[in-house]
Amino acid sequence: MEEKSYYEILGVEKTASADEIKKAYKKKAIQYHPDRNPGNKEAEEKFKEAAEAYSVLSDPEKRQRYDQFGKAGVSGAAGNGGPYGGGFGGGMSMDDIFSMFGDIFGGRGGFGGFSGFGGGGASQQRKFRGSDLRVRVKLNLKDISTGVEKKFKLKKYVSCPYCHGTGAEGNSGTETCPTCKGRGTVIRTQQTILGTMQTQSTCPTCGGEGHVIKNKCAHCGGEGIVMGEETVSVKIPAGVADGMQLSMSGKGNAGKHNGIPGDLLIVVEEEKDKELIRDENDLVYNLLLSVPTAALGGTVEIPTVDGKVKVKIDPGTQPGKVLRLRGKGLPDVNGYGTGDLLVNVSIYIPETLSRDEKKAMEQMQESDNFRPSGSVKEKIFKKFKSMFD
Repeated sequence: MEEKSYYEILGVEKTASADEIKKAYKKKAIQYHPDRNPGNKEAEEKFKEAAEAYSVLSDPEKRQRYDQFGKAGVSGAAGNGGPYGGGFGGGMSMDDIFSMFGDIFGGRGGFGGFSGFGGGGASQQRKFRGSDLRVRVKLNLKDISTGVEKKFKLKKYVSCPYCHGTGAEGNSGTETCPTCKGRGTVIRTQQTILGTMQTQSTCPTCGGEGHVIKNKCAHCGGEGIVMGEETVSVKIPAGVADGMQLSMSGKGNAGKHNGIPGDLLIVVEEEKDKELIRDENDLVYNLLLSVPTAALGGTVEIPTVDGKVKVKIDPGTQPGKVLRLRGKGLPDVNGYGTGDLLVNVSIYIPETLSRDEKKAMEQMQESDNFRPSGSVKEKIFKKFKSMFD
């Protein structure tokens, strides 16, 4: 069964506006919310699917990459649950989804009587999320052809080793926030010309956590995170392109107080090859033949990403002819086959000639074989004209 696109999951067209996407997600989220469908695994999966689709399509940059490369453009691997889960299929928890859900409906997923996954709880405590990290990786055509594993030594915030990320000194622990009484949010009542209005916002004392630290850790100052280093191994899939961004879930900066870690974003930089030119999944090589080789035929060596290969040149090869070496291009990042290597033939005419060479050329000039026929001229210039059509 063919996998649904994010647009199909939300039930919108590919040309849908940001507002249309948001409205469609609201509708799906209400329909499949776990509180409305207790114990219904199918509804829970559709709720997650809708959240995944919205997280990509609501972000202009992610949406552009998705439209160009499909899921591989926003996850770094075909399908969910790969090494670049992109926050889903193992990377995004229900807390992450409800955090996004709450940004739309207000509170931690609460709307119209719904409060959170599993239902019922009054608490809207939040977890801090660490910031994302961005690194650049330079790849040559060989790396792109086969895929490659790269290691990065990252300087980033890690969980404090002394308090184990809690931010509390020793075993002092935390206590309920006196301002919000553990809810993580505060409600303010205001009289307006329209009557009494209530607004809900994050508690300024605890930052939404619902608890405060009694004695702050002396090493991290109560943040639960310190600057450290980590070596991360990243598998770059075959077929990536320049400017493509991969995401490795949970490898960014650690979140305060054992919160949710950010992601590691890997931006691809493609190094230009000295001989081969990339055209999407195809490669192009400009071959310059000598006049004798073009006339007599022969064998030439053509560079590929896997090394040089020998190619036969037929006698009478004309400039503008394109030789196609099938399967010698680059693999598609989504797994849809491999491109070709296109050899564009040109012929070198000497700029100067020796006396003997000039004499030989003058003799050949008298031969009918060296006078182009009308059919040959038409064939060559037809290809030339097609370049401008």
